[in-house]
Amino acid sequence: MKKKSLVLPLAEGGIKAGFPSPAQDYLEGGIDLNKELVKNPETTFFGRVSGDSMTGAGIEDGDLIVIDKSIPASDGDIAVCFIDGEFTLKRIRVEKKAGGGAEDVLWLVPENPKYRKIRVTSDQNFMVWGVVTYSIKKINR
Repeated sequence: MKKKSLVLPLAEGGIKAGFPSPAQDYLEGGIDLNKELVKNPETTFFGRVSGDSMTGAGIEDGDLIVIDKSIPASDGDIAVCFIDGEFTLKRIRVEKKAGGGAEDVLWLVPENPKYRKIRVTSDQNFMVWGVVTYSIKKINR
């Protein structure tokens, strides 16, 4: 299927979030959100967040997230993970073990103090399904 481009107007000069600047009465250029948000179309998916475990990272219930399955997960990434038959959205933390031979410990860390972090063990069915690259939220009702 051929990907359809949808270019929307873009305020090129940026929108000031500090002191107001003289208003621009015109828009320049355009932006295609697919090109902006999706770097790898074959491996990118959208998902709707359900729950509040990541509110400290600015990701809230109902937000839309962009997930890229081609990006290898690294320490600190927010990822969609599959663990013991369920999907969860958490921050990846790798705890390096001192000395030789000891394996690193993988943690799935929520960004809300109401929830506990999850230690991933070798006897669990676990995989990182994809790394979150963007979060899109609705601001008004």
